[in-house]
Amino acid sequence: MPDTFLHQSLSQQQTLAPQMRKSLEILQAGTLELSQLVRQALETNPVLEDLTEIQSLDDGADAEDLDSLEYLNTTDDDWRERSILEGKSSPWTQDDEERRQRVYDSIVAPETLQQHLQHQLDLSMVDPSVREAARAILGNLDERGFLDQPLKTLGIQLALKPKDLQAALTLVQSFEPAGIGASGIQESLLLQLARTDGEETIEYKIVRDHLEDLARKRHPQIARAFGTTVERIAEAASRIGRLTPNPGGEFDPTGNPYILPDAIIERDEDFNWSARLTGEHLPTLRINDFYKDMIGKNGTDSKARQFLRDQIRDGRSLIHAISLRQETILAIAHKLIEHQPLFLKKGHRHLRPLTMNDIADELSLHATTISRAVAGKYVLTPHGLMEMRAFFATGYQTSDGAEVSNAGVREAIQQLVSSENPEKPLSDEVIMKALDKQGIKVARRTVAKYREQLNILPSHLRKTF
Repeated sequence: MPDTFLHQSLSQQQTLAPQMRKSLEILQAGTLELSQLVRQALETNPVLEDLTEIQSLDDGADAEDLDSLEYLNTTDDDWRERSILEGKSSPWTQDDEERRQRVYDSIVAPETLQQHLQHQLDLSMVDPSVREAARAILGNLDERGFLDQPLKTLGIQLALKPKDLQAALTLVQSFEPAGIGASGIQESLLLQLARTDGEETIEYKIVRDHLEDLARKRHPQIARAFGTTVERIAEAASRIGRLTPNPGGEFDPTGNPYILPDAIIERDEDFNWSARLTGEHLPTLRINDFYKDMIGKNGTDSKARQFLRDQIRDGRSLIHAISLRQETILAIAHKLIEHQPLFLKKGHRHLRPLTMNDIADELSLHATTISRAVAGKYVLTPHGLMEMRAFFATGYQTSDGAEVSNAGVREAIQQLVSSENPEKPLSDEVIMKALDKQGIKVARRTVAKYREQLNILPSHLRKTF
């Protein structure tokens, strides 16, 4: 029988307090998600009340009646909470807690991709620095679940170490659904194939080395390259076709086709650009005075008093977190006005390169805070509804010294392709030369990358006869 030893060791680990974790969740929540979180809080925290509903109630009842205890007694919710807290019924029991949980669980909200991945991250045993980098990656995934910018760029924007980012990306790519965290469709398909059958299958090698031939259905050419039959390649192509090019699709936010902007940038009465929040959809919360007064009443037992203190603390924490979120988003919107005046005046082509570090330094915040604040947030501009993170991108300097962002280059490519002759579509080489004439110097492989991001096919597949 082997000897058994006990070993004791000390280690330091950084953990977030529940209130801090909730504050970060509120900061990163999108508009509809935040609205749902607030509604859940109103259902589960008896001391919170919605001023909007109270004002609506005021319109239909006499003010004197509303201030009276008799009127409050007519509402079932107030009566139930007051009865429990004053000890007029049985103390708070497990059954009460289960009923509350059933109310909480009955509030159905579709899970977002970020929420689904964040839950997996919360269960992962990783170093705090890798966890922080993973959060940054999750905040920068697009709706397909792809990371459409290089890790190096993300590291520069958020001041994160390359080794932490690489470890975090490997972790994220191990999450469900398979294919998440890829740089594009090809890598996503490879991740899916590696997860199911490994990297030695013919399907994996076809996607890795012959994806363009597969797209053009050159089965005989692929068969010759692998020394196999056309039938075997057709079978492999069928299996590859059952993979998803959009791993985040099941969490597609367009299941609800309405996107509410968090901020609006527009001209004021003096024709200067200004930003304002759109908070009409969010309830205005406050702590109910009735419950605050109950803490000081002699008839309130100690358990009820402690329960009230806990609920009031949680309610104030939520109200503060929402206020901080709104202030942060508005401050970022004001900074976007300062940094992107040409975009506001002339459109996407004139977006300047901008990093989250730039805004973080000016607002005396951490870059990861900016990343969380803009994740899933939208701003309504004179040129349409845009994701806030779309304003943050590296870019290029034109021959005349002006700066143009990646988004500006992509728009220039889109314009060139839109105006091309369908019978003689522009190759990546020709597009590169056309951009050069506009003063934008980019490599041909960069043109190909941006063309793929725009879902534009190669020239030989765009050609019509």
